[in-house]
Amino acid sequence: MKLDGVAAFIAVADTGSVNEAARRLRLSKSAVSERLTELERALGAHLIQRNSRQLALTEDGLAFLQRAKRIIAEADAAAAELAHRRGEITGPLRISAPRGFGDTHLGPALHTFMERYPEVSVIADYDDRIGDAAGGYDAVIRIAQGEMPKLVTQTLTVSRRTLVASPSYLAQYGRPGTIEDLAQHQAIHYMERHPDDWSFRSGTDLLVARVAPRLRITSCLAMRDAAIAGLGIASLPTFHSHQAIKSGALEILDIGADPDVTPIVIAHQNDMRPSAKLTALIEHLKLAFGNPPYWDDGLPL
Repeated sequence: MKLDGVAAFIAVADTGSVNEAARRLRLSKSAVSERLTELERALGAHLIQRNSRQLALTEDGLAFLQRAKRIIAEADAAAAELAHRRGEITGPLRISAPRGFGDTHLGPALHTFMERYPEVSVIADYDDRIGDAAGGYDAVIRIAQGEMPKLVTQTLTVSRRTLVASPSYLAQYGRPGTIEDLAQHQAIHYMERHPDDWSFRSGTDLLVARVAPRLRITSCLAMRDAAIAGLGIASLPTFHSHQAIKSGALEILDIGADPDVTPIVIAHQNDMRPSAKLTALIEHLKLAFGNPPYWDDGLPL
């Protein structure tokens, strides 16, 4: 039983198609079919039922699938451990990160990391849904307070969130000077956050302001652009708003509360040491972002 045949079977089972499996594995359709046939011959069992329209796993295929995934995972882990022992920074690395942060800051940092380590290949999954390092990722990057159960976390840097508005909005509606003043204003809210309120810390006190939304949207970058257009006040991390603040397109609002500070962390499973390539990535990101981060340089925080 060859590992490339096991990998071909998993790809076919996951995609439901030899064509899609071939595309995923970057092989020809005939090569995938040959590897699958060779695997079935080695096992003495039919794993997939084939007809003109679709593929389906047989009972033997269903029984073998989870073991097949464990076989490949163990083989990958063994290769990673040997590379770690040799101190080699090589091989695939799969990470998950929030979309907006990935688009604006993580992506450029990954580019320089891959230039430095040409033997590393990266799959970067940018998604605002909470990912799980046990779900096939080597590590996940999150901007969140609190512990991540069953994961080892390291802080890369911090995110500061402030209220911002455009000069045109402030000229039309006035500048709020207190948390209570916010109730008279219009907000640009992130759609997934309910209810429509903002929380602030003033010393040890937690204060809440509920502000009616003029716009709800699922993209922080779109929130920034809407704020620049004068549609309302937005609560944004400075890694999204810093350029607009420095150019004067947005202004930070001082309402007598402290900026929200949240750690940006990278997390991995706690049942094994991080590989040499993951350790190298963590150190690279810490240097690339800085703490305080480079995007906060020159901001009136």
